[in-house]
Amino acid sequence: MRVCVVGCGAIGALYAAHLAQVDDVEVWAYDVSKEHVDAINRNGLRLTGVADLTAHVEARTNASDIPACEVGIVAVKATFTESAIAATASVFADAAVCSVQNGIGNEEIVAQHVPRVTRGVCLPAGHIESPGVVHMDAPGDTWVGPFEPKPASMDEVRALADAITRGGMHTVPLEDARPAQWTKLLFNSSTNPLAALTGLTHGQICALPPVRKVIGELVAEGRAVADALGIELDNDPEAVIDQAAKDNFNHKPSMLQDVLAKRRTEVQALNGGIVREGRAAGVPTPLHEAITALIEGLETSWETT
Repeated sequence: MRVCVVGCGAIGALYAAHLAQVDDVEVWAYDVSKEHVDAINRNGLRLTGVADLTAHVEARTNASDIPACEVGIVAVKATFTESAIAATASVFADAAVCSVQNGIGNEEIVAQHVPRVTRGVCLPAGHIESPGVVHMDAPGDTWVGPFEPKPASMDEVRALADAITRGGMHTVPLEDARPAQWTKLLFNSSTNPLAALTGLTHGQICALPPVRKVIGELVAEGRAVADALGIELDNDPEAVIDQAAKDNFNHKPSMLQDVLAKRRTEVQALNGGIVREGRAAGVPTPLHEAITALIEGLETSWETT
């Protein structure tokens, strides 16, 4: 199996490095950071933290230098989905491509450029330490299933899940991955923006009763949308949130990392996605609308200072 990981940053690197441990998998990666790509090609892709390994990955900044692949994994920030998949579409002319990105709406974009799509849900977390080196902050399962409008076959879904699992990251193939995706969506959309707005870690926001109350209200609002769409969550987001606060108290969610670096966030794929789905289903989402507006206002402030 030849796999290309699109976006070899914090999350993409976890999949690329673990898949590279499997004898029958050849791993390529596309990333726009020349410094990162050069370091990977020179020294290998290094994971630290929960995982401690170095992997051989063929990384490129030009997709035309990557051979045709049977499988793709898209791991870029949601704000870069369109540009990244457009740049690499030729690599996936006859491939099944899996999005393991945050939020909702990414699969629809990927499906405009490739023949078959897999819906992926990723719990592992990490951050880039230096070019070619990624720290794995937390382990966790991955769930994959066909993206219904333009699905990969279940054989392709199972083959991808098997390869990632053999590489050391437990992955579950599902006929329908929407329940897992929406559980993570409610987790992320209720905690990430509050950490981003306060500058506090996941554990710290959960330890403050007034903030924890808002988290619960955001979960409830998002759950109402999921119910209207007929999606039964595969876990209780509230329980997942509290467990993460215990296990990873000092974890800085990705949106907080973006805000600290003054980068555009994924709020439109998270809270904005819930707002859009709520409108389509006739479910009001005033809290998620307010959070989306506040994060977008914060982003605008960087452009005016």
